Amino acid sequence: MLEALSSVIVVQLALVVLALEAVFIGLQALRRGGRGAALDVLLVLAPGACLLVALLFALGPYPWPGVLIGLAAALPLHLLDLARRIRR
Repeated sequence: MLEALSSVIVVQLALVVLALEAVFIGLQALRRGGRGAALDVLLVLAPGACLLVALLFALGPYPWPGVLIGLAAALPLHLLDLARRIRR
């Protein structure tokens, strides 16, 4: 039980760090490149955040549909990011 709790805490910490990184890099992108650059940052980080949420639901005492929602949300966000990169 204690091992699972420590795993959940590590995932939660990773989500907090990812959120702080998104805010910091997003603000920098807005200052330099406008909304398109901020959207690029969001699309790069969002699939990883969704996968971390799915991992959090899998490791913790949370309902299992959270795993499916996290995984299902990560794929379209990743594909949208790829589509924007290919168009450039």
